[in-house]
Amino acid sequence: MEKFKSVEDLINQLKPNNPVYCIRKQTINVASKFFQKKFPGKILYAVKTNPHPEVLKTVLESGIQNFDVASINEIKAIKNISPNANCSYMHTVKSRENIREAYFNYGIKTFSLDTKDELIKIIESTDNAKDLELFVRVAVSNEHAEIDLSKKFGASISEAIGLYRLTKQYSKRIGLSFHVGSQCMHPISYSKGISEIGKIIKKTKIVPDCINVGGGFPTIYPDLIPQSLDNYFKEIKEGLKNLKLNKNPEIICEPGRAIVAESGSTIVKVILRKKQKLFINDGTYGTLFDAGVPNIVYPSKKIVNGRLSSKKLTSFDFYGPTCDSIDYMKGPFILPNNIKENDYIELGQLGAYGLTFRTEFNGFYSNEIYEVEDDPIMSMYDKKIAKEFLVA
Repeated sequence: MEKFKSVEDLINQLKPNNPVYCIRKQTINVASKFFQKKFPGKILYAVKTNPHPEVLKTVLESGIQNFDVASINEIKAIKNISPNANCSYMHTVKSRENIREAYFNYGIKTFSLDTKDELIKIIESTDNAKDLELFVRVAVSNEHAEIDLSKKFGASISEAIGLYRLTKQYSKRIGLSFHVGSQCMHPISYSKGISEIGKIIKKTKIVPDCINVGGGFPTIYPDLIPQSLDNYFKEIKEGLKNLKLNKNPEIICEPGRAIVAESGSTIVKVILRKKQKLFINDGTYGTLFDAGVPNIVYPSKKIVNGRLSSKKLTSFDFYGPTCDSIDYMKGPFILPNNIKENDYIELGQLGAYGLTFRTEFNGFYSNEIYEVEDDPIMSMYDKKIAKEFLVA
């Protein structure tokens, strides 16, 4: 992968006509090492967030050796890079064929479920294996999340009690898990989730071998400034302490966004300006999906490229290059007032889901990906913290 000192150097040398995606490996290292030092348990990187081979290699090199996968292709992506890496199949709905392939071809022993039917599928597809680690996923409140995941996955407390008892009979190791939703903006969601887990433990009198607090750990955006991740970890520790268990289960988490969001950015080119509307060469069918319906506001920066920028800032909304009118990003994106056709804009915090959601709709697709070494537009870590964890 070609490397540049900064996005400015990249633009000056390449003058790209297509959208360009940038990867900052050092930010992955900082976030990964922060989690490894501070989180009170094991970290599974959520592969769905960004499965690019260079990202996966960097995550592995940073010290994370465990992965949360949701498909056979994600398992293959990890195993192609590191055959000994540990994968946990945490999607609660899987085909029998995929369960069988994961277990017999790739040695996957850890599976998640939220229904009796899924449990039966796992048991039958693994030929009644005796070495399974099974997690019962419990539905918890997603009230503080920007993207609610509670409607699709998770058993209610009343359903989970019986399912947990049944699953215990077929597990070498038994676990309980939950997910507070994507980009969770308040740490209390984790202690509330742990409290729900506690109700199941109290009712069944079965202490799990492992508790999975899921993902949802936030990153920073212009309109979403979360508390320090230290506060999230503190809340998790307090929640676990309040369970008052004689034997402490293993604790795991599945961060994705919090590990890789800062590592990615997209450089777009202005095609046309209509007052405060900018038509750009990437959009919701490309790397900017989350700027559409979820309306995540990405930090934006005009790349100077030798031309003076106006000190007056203006709020813009964006339209992507396709002929579909829903290819629209409300923003607001704050940029110099004199921005115009052919100017370049960097949009940050796209390490999470930016590459994952790209399509070839209307023939607009770019796979121009480069490494850059400059700082991201926004960061959860000040330079002192970043330096500390890079050295570590």
